Amino acid sequence: MSDEQIKFLSLEQAMNLVAAIQEEEDIDEPQRRVLTVYNHEDQPMCWFDFEDTMKAVGQVDKSQLKEAVQNYILHHIPEWVLED
Repeated sequence: MSDEQIKFLSLEQAMNLVAAIQEEEDIDEPQRRVLTVYNHEDQPMCWFDFEDTMKAVGQVDKSQLKEAVQNYILHHIPEWVLED
């Protein structure tokens, strides 16, 4: 395993790239949920494990959960999504 840390896009870069975040079934593990991040060409850029993301977001009022998850993801889009 590499000791290299993942670098993330700035919030502004992420907001310009991300068109949608969709909760989906993992293709390889149907009982597992993922949050897939799509660009404006409707192409997947990266994904986040649903359970891990919920743990990272923590306890949030249900009315604010969607926004909290979106903000978490936008702050954690890896720089490698810009690579071809």
